Amino acid sequence: MNHFVIVGEIANFAAYAFAPAILVTPLGALSIIISAVLAHIILNEKLHIFGILGCVLCVVGSTTIVLHAPQEREIESVIEVWDLATEPAFLFYAALVITAVFILIFHYIPDYGQTHIMVYIGVCSLVGSLSVMSVKALGIALKLTLSGMNQLIYPQTWAFTLVVITCVLTQMNYLNKALDTFNTAVVSPIYYVMFTSLTILASVIMFKDWDRQSPTQIVTEMCGFVTILSGTFLLHKTKDMADGSLPVRLPKHTDDDGYGVEGIPLRRQESSRSAQN
Repeated sequence: MNHFVIVGEIANFAAYAFAPAILVTPLGALSIIISAVLAHIILNEKLHIFGILGCVLCVVGSTTIVLHAPQEREIESVIEVWDLATEPAFLFYAALVITAVFILIFHYIPDYGQTHIMVYIGVCSLVGSLSVMSVKALGIALKLTLSGMNQLIYPQTWAFTLVVITCVLTQMNYLNKALDTFNTAVVSPIYYVMFTSLTILASVIMFKDWDRQSPTQIVTEMCGFVTILSGTFLLHKTKDMADGSLPVRLPKHTDDDGYGVEGIPLRRQESSRSAQN
């Protein structure tokens, strides 16, 4: 299984070198469809009507984005990518992201990390948007190098490599903490939405994808993206349904002051139940 994961990540890395991030990132929803179909075939898990509808929505949204995605701009050197990354607009975005990440890590995570799901996912998504831009830059550098134009001689290539390593390690660390603390069925769709939205925003700012498109194309892409989001939420929200029955709704838990707490971690739920018993 680990070999398949590695192959998938390599293919994902290669995709960013040849296609705009605004096209590659939303298509990650297709992995959800493949997982659902394989679970139905191999594990004999029933794919109910809402699951099928979610898959259809993801396919329709992905097709819409593919048909209206912007053309990849021609880049002849990693220096061009560096110039795009150091323009005032993207530097301002990167500064906002880094500031927000530090505030979340040092101010909010110690107090709210175990009770508010958006704290961990916020860090992952913000850092992830920068990591995708760096991965794309590094992918372009490697593509040009393999085509005969050596980009490894430029310090910018190694600067992007350092950013990739730093961002990916940070992203994986806090994503694992989110998955360890909260229900995976809740973490996955929220993370997908935030990560994809911020990545598209970063790509639009850095690579100016929408400058080469008409307003109609942009609106159509956004409609496709919203369609994918709808299918993703539908798949995750109804994944535990069987034979057309609705998923069981757990009662709200209360804290020490008697107020309802939404999104309470699983571990605290188990401890509170054992205390009651």
